[in-house]
Amino acid sequence: MTAAIAVGVLVAAGVFLILGRSLVRVAFGFILLGHAVNLLLMAAGGLGRRGVPILGPDGGPPPATADPLPQAFVLTSIVISFGTTVYLLGLARTQRRGDQPDDTGSRP
Repeated sequence: MTAAIAVGVLVAAGVFLILGRSLVRVAFGFILLGHAVNLLLMAAGGLGRRGVPILGPDGGPPPATADPLPQAFVLTSIVISFGTTVYLLGLARTQRRGDQPDDTGSRP
């Protein structure tokens, strides 16, 4: 229940920031949404063990291991979020310096 509330708060804050006009706020909104997705994937992984062998390496009971699939999804999500964040902050820096012409049509 706590993870669901945390995901909801992160998504709400991320959407609120994305609706702003500043690219820096949009970048922070995407960061929050990325964290919400990571938390959602880890919570969806559950606590149950799936795909565990019947016997452990020494013939005894299997060791208590974590499910690696949600962890792999979160790692992939972290890489995608990082790339998106770097791209958005680069756009914000370019816009801040004024290298890009505005879309008002003032240039000949």
